[in-house]
Parts: sequence; C-alpha cells; structure tokens
Amino acid sequence: MRLLIVIVNYRTPDLTIDCLRSLEPEVRRLAGRVHVEVVEGGSGDDSATRIGEAIDAGGYRPWARLRVLECNRGFAAGNNAAIAPALLRRQPPAYVLLLNPDTLVREGALAALVRFMDEHPDVGLAGARIENADGSVRPSAFRFHGVAGEFAKAVRLRVVARMLHRWVIAPPPRDEPHEAEWVSGAAMMVRRAAFQDVGLLDEHYFLYYEEQDFAWRAHQAGWRCWYVPAARVVHLVGQSSGVTGARRAAKPVPDYWFNSRRHFFCKSYGRGYAMLNDFVFLAGFASWRLRRRLQGKPDPDPPRFLRDFIRHSFGTAKGGMATDEQR
Repeated sequence: MRLLIVIVNYRTPDLTIDCLRSLEPEVRRLAGRVHVEVVEGGSGDDSATRIGEAIDAGGYRPWARLRVLECNRGFAAGNNAAIAPALLRRQPPAYVLLLNPDTLVREGALAALVRFMDEHPDVGLAGARIENADGSVRPSAFRFHGVAGEFAKAVRLRVVARMLHRWVIAPPPRDEPHEAEWVSGAAMMVRRAAFQDVGLLDEHYFLYYEEQDFAWRAHQAGWRCWYVPAARVVHLVGQSSGVTGARRAAKPVPDYWFNSRRHFFCKSYGRGYAMLNDFVFLAGFASWRLRRRLQGKPDPDPPRFLRDFIRHSFGTAKGGMATDEQR
C-alpha cells in the first residue's frame, strides 16, 4: 500500500458516501496502491450501517474499510485511530492523506499529490487546492497564526492587511505550487517519515487547529510544507461542523474552537505570547465591531463571539472535550 486515506465521519453519512464515490475513479487510477479507511467517530446514529452498506453496494470493499469507534473523541483522535496501526504494519504506507468527509476529490488529485511528494523527498506535508462547489478557489495555504496576522484578521481593514501583508494568515490563492507554513487539513498529505519524526496528531485538539499544530511541529523538525494546486478538492465548507461556511453566523462558536485555539498558542508560543495575542485580537475585533455599528453594516459574526472569546481567554472557561450537542 502506497497511500492511506483517512476519512473521519461524524453524523455525515451522506457526505462521506459521496466522498467515497468521488474517490473510486482515483483509486482505480492508482491501481491498487490506495487504501481508504473510514473512521466512524461515535456518531450514535445510523452512520456505520449506512456507510458499511454503501461500501458493499458500491463494490468498494477491496480498497475501503470501515472502522467504528464507540465514542466521539474528536477529529485528531479519529484520524489517529487509523494512522497509528497503519504505521506499525510490516509494509506501512508511504503517505497518509487526511480527507474531510465533506469533500469531493477531482480527477487526478491523488496522483498529483503522490507525484509531488515522490519528487520532493524533503517535503513532509502537501496540501490540495481547495475549491467551493462552484469552482471558486478558497485560501488553503497559510502562514502560522501570530500577533500581526491575528490583528489583521480581526480588524478587517484593507489598509492594515496591505501594511501587514507579510504576516496575513490567509494570503490570496496562487495558481502555482509554492511553499506554505501550513495547509488545509481538509485534504492534507503527510509523509510517513514526518509522522515518525514528530508523532501523531495531538488529541488535545477536539476539532480545529490540529493540522496547524502538526505543521508547526513538522516545521520545527525540519520538514517543508507545500501547496499543490494541481490537486483539486471540493470542500463543502462547514457542512460537518457548522463553524465555518454559510452556517457560521447562525449559532455561537462552540467551546472546542476556543479551547483548540488557546491550546495551540500556549503550546507553540507560551502563555505570555498567547495572552498578548488575545489582547491584540480583541483590540482589532472591538475596533471592527464599533466601525460596523457606526457604518450600519450587517452583522456577519456568530452570536456572543466577543463575550465567549473573553470568557475563554481571560475568564473561567475550562478546556475539555465537546459534547455531541456542541458539535
């Protein structure tokens, strides 16, 4: 097996089945060198039954397997449940592709990523070009979050973004392959040796920031990260979590997003930097909220975001796993 693809399902069986259907021609194209493992992440619904039946009905059994977990431990833990045993096999995969269930893989995407990794042995991570359903391109090659980038993101002023362009977290998408600091975890390929060097995904992250954390650790270990636009993947953004995309402003941001964000900054930069970063973000965000009110603009932000941000950053909110309702 040359490539292991891991898809973690949580109450999205229809999306997962569509993702598998999009993978079928790509798996055939790579002629038996691909294995797909769907991890059913403790959904508590009929996901396991429906996905298992779809694997049988579609004839995917030679290359796809369903692994069922008893409880929902989050995205990182779900991926690790498939990656850890695969790396211990006598013939482990050369590469692992983390693939969201709410994605559709376009023609040639897998081959493009594998070919790029084969040709660049110093690259530990490679990310696909992430598209919307209409074909428009989403930012998916990023810079690490830092004080300047967080301020530019929060204040939402073009003049500030231009001044701080070297630190903007999500620069405009480019059409050619290029090095990035981290890439979207919706379709991220990782070299086996990178896992062996830095370990698995950090299971303290329930959801979000786990791919940035892994890229940070890989960067510290000397691995490079690249964006490969020839690998095209459609991401139906936010369909599995509701935290991003069209559903973003419809409900409050769940606790696990704030917990993941806090964990990343404290772990990667230290508590002092994390606190400074929070103050800077709040200053930029408060400025944006005031400007929005004065200009009479519609409110695009999730309910209670400012209050919840302060509570998690400086209040008594505690970390921990999210409940099913929070997801």
